[in-house]
Amino acid sequence: MALVLPSRWPVLGLGRAATLQAHRAGWFAATLLAAFLAAHEPARAADAAPAADDVVQLLTRIQQAARKQDYAGVFMYQQGETIQSSRLVHVLDGTGERERLEILDGQPREYLRHNDDVQCLIPERKTVLIERRRGDRFPGLLLGDAANLPENYKIRAEPALHRVAGRECRLITIEPLDKLRYGYRLCADVETNLLLKAQTLNAARGVVEQVSFTSLRLGPEVDPQLLTSRWSTRDWKVLEPSMKPVDLAAQGWRIPAPKGFKTVMQVARSMGRGATVSQMVLSDGLAAISVFIEPYDSQRGHRPPHGAAQRGSITVYGTRIADFWLTAVGEVPVATLEQLAESTEYVPAAGSK
Repeated sequence: MALVLPSRWPVLGLGRAATLQAHRAGWFAATLLAAFLAAHEPARAADAAPAADDVVQLLTRIQQAARKQDYAGVFMYQQGETIQSSRLVHVLDGTGERERLEILDGQPREYLRHNDDVQCLIPERKTVLIERRRGDRFPGLLLGDAANLPENYKIRAEPALHRVAGRECRLITIEPLDKLRYGYRLCADVETNLLLKAQTLNAARGVVEQVSFTSLRLGPEVDPQLLTSRWSTRDWKVLEPSMKPVDLAAQGWRIPAPKGFKTVMQVARSMGRGATVSQMVLSDGLAAISVFIEPYDSQRGHRPPHGAAQRGSITVYGTRIADFWLTAVGEVPVATLEQLAESTEYVPAAGSK
């Protein structure tokens, strides 16, 4: 599941020790009280938790909620020790979906989306990058048909209700049936089915990545004027990388998809200076893997170097194959990408260069 990627590639000061001790004592007492109440008051159950056969349909409704409702809010994205906040506005009008995503931390970035067309605003370079992007970003969820998910995941809805951003939500756990992929823990709004929180879990059920709304407005509370960018791009440079379909197998590439993953896209991208990078995207409906192939250049080197690198749920694996450099990037464990990359072969057709 592609949740949110930040870009492409609390300290409380108290004046006196007595004040600090008082705050600690108050916090400790409040914690004890909360624990006591939690132990003696059962969690509120959902009025009608979905049956096992209906959970897949619930995931589909979560996806539809992200596309077919008006909402605006701030969400926090945590990847390892990195935390980033973003402001999101999503509105439906007569032309379809419109969305504005503003990154609030670090270098200013804005993403303005109209259906599948996205403008990425890069203020420090006065540049607008035009691209087409799949619609799976938070609070979107699915990359394919949810009906096939039970082949690779065990999915269940928990009976107890939780709260996120002041709203009641239903907890859904998605456990992988093998070690090739991560698990997920979701919380979907009871009233609207909008995804409020998503966590990516490793094999030990530790959280490696999470994203969650901290404030949220829905329906008539959303002002369409919030879609307007704060940047004037009248004199900015506009870049639109060329992209065309490609058949990597016909070119001689044998890329073994991990079990449960299917090819959803194959394109060649022009990267400037005459360089072309081919890309294959694989998905199991939740997780995605991108395989990038470019000519090997011994002069400039490659980043990352050979082998794996990982940050949060994102793994990168690079290796040289013949006269090419392959980079695999995916929301999967290291072993999954290593197996894919090291098993890939290039067998050019007779007479090809």
